[in-house]
Formats: sequence, C-alpha cells, structure tokens
Amino acid sequence: MHTPKIIKQLILVNVVFFALSMISPKFFDLFAMHFPLNPQFRWWQVITHMFMHGGVWHILFNMYALWAFGSPIVARYGVNRFLVFYFVSGLGALALFLGVEYYRFMQDFRQLAALGIPAENIWAVLQHPDSGTVGRYFPQLLTHPAAQKIFIDLNSIYHLAMLGASGAIYGILVAFAFFYPRAKLMLIFLPYPLDAKYFVPLLILMDIVFGFTNYLHTNIAHFAHVGGALTGLLLLWLWRKRRDEYYFYD
Repeated sequence: MHTPKIIKQLILVNVVFFALSMISPKFFDLFAMHFPLNPQFRWWQVITHMFMHGGVWHILFNMYALWAFGSPIVARYGVNRFLVFYFVSGLGALALFLGVEYYRFMQDFRQLAALGIPAENIWAVLQHPDSGTVGRYFPQLLTHPAAQKIFIDLNSIYHLAMLGASGAIYGILVAFAFFYPRAKLMLIFLPYPLDAKYFVPLLILMDIVFGFTNYLHTNIAHFAHVGGALTGLLLLWLWRKRRDEYYFYD
C-alpha cells in the first residue's frame, strides 16, 4: 500500500516530539496536556499533546495504527479533509476526557469541603503537596482515612498530564470500519480476526467498561479513546448528511 506523504509527515512530527521529550523533561512539561486549573496548563497543549508519547511502545503502536488505518482514509478523503478529521477527532477525545476528569475533580473537592476543610487550604496543598504544607493547611489528611483517599484522587487529577495520538486515531479507526467493514482485524492478546465493523465497536465498548470501572488500573485515557471515536462517528454522519458520496464499502 502506498503511504501518503501526509502520513509520513505526521509520523515524523510525532517522532521528533518524542525524541525531544526524552532529551528534556521541560519539553514534556510544556507540550503535554495539563489539567486546565493547573498553572502548568498552556493553551497550545490542546494541540501539542497529540504529538507527545509516554514511551517507545506507546509511540510505536500509535504510529503503526496511524499508518495502517490512516493511509486508506487519506485515499478516501484527500489530505485536507483527512487533517480536519484527524485533529477534530483528537479535540473531541480531549473534550470528553477533560469533561470526565473535571467532574471527578469537583466531586472530590466538594467531598473534602463537606468534611469541613476550607477551599483555600485544599488549593494550598494541591499547589504545594509537601509534608509541611499538609500539616499546616490540611491536618485532617493526616488523621482522616476518607480524606486521604479523596485527596489522592483529587491530587492525581490536578497534576495529570495527558498525551498521545490515540484519541485522533480512534476517530480514524471508526472511519476505517465505516469504509472497510469486512476488513479483518485482531488484537495481539486476542489473535482471532474479526470484521472491522465488529472489531472497532468491541474495542470502544472495552474502553467504556474499563473507563467506568478502571478494572485494569492503568494510566490509559479510556474516555479519550471513546471521545475520539464518537467525534469521528459524528463527522462521518455530518459529512454524509451534506450529500458527500460516502457509504459502506467492502
């Protein structure tokens, strides 16, 4: 299969960002997506986080998926529409992920406030989570097991760093299943080929289940995957409604 130039360029940009983040942690801090209430958040992270990756296997898997599923979609859409589809899917992934995380953050914040902890004390510890600050502003954390558990979750959200092209790639996966529903796909840990029209919905369903249950206890942004897939599906529907000649292909 011919690899479109735009796919090569996207892969190159991802590799360059990955190399720079391995060289300098400051590059990671600047370009990975931080929680919007955290002072490390910068507006450009909304886009740049899509080019950041957390390890060799992370970038290898995503770049393989971008090449394998993105190339035929470029052939269908052309470069400009593909780029719109890719980045809008990535933004949709980010929106759902941050929406879920913000909801969790506010729930935890309200629970701590219900325990009688002033809001300014919670913010002080979030911004300087050292033992001296905890002892001064948040003594309940040292003696209250429930407060400890809630604060650990609150603190992890506040200091989160989201990165990766997976959300955008899930949008591409949905488009691939739409155009090539009978293409055979399989997972490495489940080596049984399935039609794309079954494989991709199953993959999304797994992300929904793991996102709500955190069954695997990993740092995978499952709701970002779901957000990218839903955004891709919405774009397919909108473009088809505009009388574009998109329908199911074998």
